[in-house]
Amino acid sequence: MLIQNREVTHPDVTLLVVAAERELVTRYPDEHIASVDPKARFVVAYVMGEPVGCGAIVTVAPGVAEIKRMWVRTANRRTGVGRRILAALERRAQAEEHDTVILETGRRQPEAIALYEEMGYTEIPPYGEYVGNPTSVCFEKKLIA
Repeated sequence: MLIQNREVTHPDVTLLVVAAERELVTRYPDEHIASVDPKARFVVAYVMGEPVGCGAIVTVAPGVAEIKRMWVRTANRRTGVGRRILAALERRAQAEEHDTVILETGRRQPEAIALYEEMGYTEIPPYGEYVGNPTSVCFEKKLIA
């Protein structure tokens, strides 16, 4: 497996984001799927040259990055791809001098919630646009230098 930094406009990012959105619409048919932040800095996971997962960080405050668009193709789940993407995003956040990462996921994604908890994330109150959204669950992790 190879993890590469990618720009938001990279074709593999587009391919994976579209696939992720298709899945999200089936899990959350009544919710609006937000567009990709043009300032997002992506990583893409490749297995045998094929893009199989992605994630991004966006700076939201001094020292704080938000993890966005974490997604892995169904066939590649439970193989460590998600953990590797998340670890790469954490390293990238640290390299950009962030000491905290936050994220939001949905309650209808128990596999994502389990991953974040296994990786040391703790649940926090909803923030920003997620306040009042009953399907949102938010997490935070303090990064150790």
